[in-house]
Amino acid sequence: MADTSARMLALLALLQSRPFWPGPELAARLDVSVRTIRNDIERLRGLGYPVEAARGRAGSYRLAAGGKLPPLLLDDEEAVAVAIGLRVARGIAGVDEAGARALAKLLQVLPERLRPTVDAVAATVDSGPENVGTDAPDPEVDPAVLRAVAHAVHAGEWLRFDDRGTARRVEPYRLLSWQRRWYLVARDPETGEWETFRLDWIEPRMPTRRRFEPVPVPGGDFTSFALRSIAAGGWKVHARLRVAAPAERVIARINPTVGVVEAVDAETSVLVTGADSLETIAAYIGMLGMDFTVDSPADLVPHLQRLAERYARAAG
Repeated sequence: MADTSARMLALLALLQSRPFWPGPELAARLDVSVRTIRNDIERLRGLGYPVEAARGRAGSYRLAAGGKLPPLLLDDEEAVAVAIGLRVARGIAGVDEAGARALAKLLQVLPERLRPTVDAVAATVDSGPENVGTDAPDPEVDPAVLRAVAHAVHAGEWLRFDDRGTARRVEPYRLLSWQRRWYLVARDPETGEWETFRLDWIEPRMPTRRRFEPVPVPGGDFTSFALRSIAAGGWKVHARLRVAAPAERVIARINPTVGVVEAVDAETSVLVTGADSLETIAAYIGMLGMDFTVDSPADLVPHLQRLAERYARAAG
């Protein structure tokens, strides 16, 4: 590469592609001398790129994090992947707007040869609703809440927050995204109880900066525990139903994320289920295909009566 500018762009692209490069390998990739690589590294530093060097006979280099985001160099496949990903970014408040701005910047400089692929995907792919199991609107999570919780999980530090007016302090372990909702799997350090919290219901307080010693989650799997916990307490409303069927039959008919089943005797069981509204519970419980009575709440009964009358009218 005789042209210095072109060579420096190629060098920058290589430095961005992986965290560590020996000087001789860079020189071989660009077909120049190690001395030329050292000179080009100095030029990049003069332009504000934080390139760090390790001592050695030939030297090695890495592009460190700087005070601002430098221009990113993407190959064709990377550019198309980012553009498509930004078009379908959903699920967190503010992501749609920020993603649209980032996509506009990318499309402005996207090579013409790549536009047909991005446009074809945008014109032919639709995103169906993910939150199809309820009549409630999709919840939105404040990005600041997600950042605060994710930081505490990553740092292994106690997390303090208000959960619908109740002050909590927990050991945060894992975040879970499911059905357009975000959940936190955490443990109460005082009681040792494991719980799952919805992020759209909590408001983090000041960071604790207090680390904790991790312990295994019950069952050994965060996702499985979270889905079981969501069924028991992760919905806005819950119902306790007495089902005229053995627990094994009920378990075989339900998704484990929407119900917890307890055996009463050989022919009776209790199903604790939840949703974002009692209307949703009333509609879905009919799909169980088994006789049941309502233990609680009493407010569920009128919804069942309205459905029963509607079905009776439909049946003539």
